[in-house]
Amino acid sequence: MKLIFITILLFPVIVLAQNNKPYTAEDIVNLIKKQVTCEWADKTVDTFKAGDPKTEVTGIVSCMFADMKTLKKAADLNCNLIITHEPVFYNHLDETSMFKDDPVYIEKQKFINDNNLVVFRFHDHIHRTKPDGIYEGMINKLGWKKYSVNGSLRKFKIPETNIAQFTKNIKETLKLETVRIIGNTDMNFTSVVFAAGAPGGQSHIRTLRDKNVEVLVAGEAPEWETYLYANDAVTQGKNKAVIFLGHIRSEEAGMEYCAEWLKGFVKEIPIQFIENELNFTNL
Repeated sequence: MKLIFITILLFPVIVLAQNNKPYTAEDIVNLIKKQVTCEWADKTVDTFKAGDPKTEVTGIVSCMFADMKTLKKAADLNCNLIITHEPVFYNHLDETSMFKDDPVYIEKQKFINDNNLVVFRFHDHIHRTKPDGIYEGMINKLGWKKYSVNGSLRKFKIPETNIAQFTKNIKETLKLETVRIIGNTDMNFTSVVFAAGAPGGQSHIRTLRDKNVEVLVAGEAPEWETYLYANDAVTQGKNKAVIFLGHIRSEEAGMEYCAEWLKGFVKEIPIQFIENELNFTNL
C-alpha cells in the first residue's frame, strides 16, 4: 500500500515539471509574433531595448512607459520581462549613443542590468493587429463600444450631452485630475472621434475638417497644429471641440488589455499590468 501511495503522490509532480519548462524572453516574443493577425514587419520599433533575450522569464509586466517606477515595481514582483508600448530611452528609436555619458540613462541601464530585466517594445504590431489592441482596450475601458459607428473603434454616435458632462465622465473613468479642452463646455453634441496617442496634428486637423465630426478626444499634439486649428474653428463659431487626455491615459488601457491578451496563450508565467504613476503637479 505504501508503494502505491508514493506512486500516486509523485505522478502529478512529474506532470507539472513537464508542463513548466522555462521560457526565455525570446520565446515569449516568438509566441506574440504568432498571435498577432498581421505580418511581422522587418522595419519596426518592436524590438528588445534592454537586457538579454535569452533570459529565463520569471514573470511578465505590460505597461505604457517603462519608467523607473515601473521597472522597480516589476523587480519587486519578480517579473523580469517588461513589455512596454512606448520608448524606454527618451526617443522613438531608442538610440542611446547620445546618452552614453548621461547620468539618468546610466542609472536606468544599471538598474535594468542589476535586476536581470529584459525590456521589449510592443508598439507597431499591437496597433496593426485586428482588433487594434490599444483602441480595443481604451474603448472597452471608456464603455463606448455600444455607440460605435459601423463597428469602428474610432467613430461614435453618443446620446446627446455637453462637453462638461462628457469630460467629467472621462476624467472619472481614466482617473485624470485635469484635461485640456478647446471649445465651449456648454456645447451639446453627439458625434465623437477618438484618436489615441499622438498620430500628429495634421491627422487631427483632417478629422476636425469633417463636417460630421463635432468632438475629437485626443492624446497629445503640437500646440501650433491641433490647438491652433481648433481654437480658430471655435472662434469662427463652428460646432467643434477637442478634449486632450495626454498621451499616457489615452492609450494605457490598451496595455492593460495586452496583459489579458497575453494570458490567452501564455499560461505558465505570471502576467501583470502596471499603471504608470503620473508625476505631474497641478497647481
